[in-house]
Amino acid sequence: MVRFLVVPQWQGSPAPRAMLLVDGASAIAGDLPRAATTVLDAPVEAGESLGTGVRRLSALLRTRELLREHLQEDTIIIGGDCSVTVAALAAIPGGTDDLAVVWCDAHGDLHTPETSPSGAFSGMALRAVLGQGEEQIVLSPGISRDRVITVGMRDVDDAEIDQLDTLTQLSVDDLDRTDALAEAVRATGASRVWVHIDVDVLDPSDLAGVSSAAPFGASPAALSAAIRRLREQVPLAGATIAGFAPRSPADAVDDLGALLRLVGAVA
Repeated sequence: MVRFLVVPQWQGSPAPRAMLLVDGASAIAGDLPRAATTVLDAPVEAGESLGTGVRRLSALLRTRELLREHLQEDTIIIGGDCSVTVAALAAIPGGTDDLAVVWCDAHGDLHTPETSPSGAFSGMALRAVLGQGEEQIVLSPGISRDRVITVGMRDVDDAEIDQLDTLTQLSVDDLDRTDALAEAVRATGASRVWVHIDVDVLDPSDLAGVSSAAPFGASPAALSAAIRRLREQVPLAGATIAGFAPRSPADAVDDLGALLRLVGAVA
């Protein structure tokens, strides 16, 4: 049975109103089956950098420990900021040796503390999945680059371009061919896949509740269809849906149709 783990972590976000991510997680949780949903008591305080280049690191590490205690097989993570995926992969039952990662995100998330303009961990999350960055919080061992597929990235900093070029990339237009994502994952040889969705991968016309919108994004229909086809061909180890930051309860209601379409695709 699929279970949902709601992780209202905001500390990895660089947004001025990062705590809207807590409201976003709660809004999604309200439409999930109660008996299959657990809400983690994530830290509410900002936390300290602990002498590193990662802001609020102490709070991020606490959330990581909570995920390690609660993550089970067949779990869908509802964030929170998108860096919750790093903690989830560190706790995944069975490890990551046979795992591919699909990273759906408008932004690169490929910084390290040395290159990050903000010090926010969400901008370092995919680099941490690869095993690089602040050693206290990166995935160790990291996922091999040939088992990582990015989807819909279109807002990438100069310092991230070289890193992105070493990964398999699918554009928004590639999703027009429903089989493209499944084929890319099968080509990795992995026997399981984790699907990470930062909801800013969607076009702003389809979902407004994000902190840093990027135009020309994916449609909920195309992304959901690609994920469903992927699940038909490769077992899903788990998934993350993160980055929802509605400015008001009314805005949250307007966006929930697109979000629940994604939930249905991964669950």
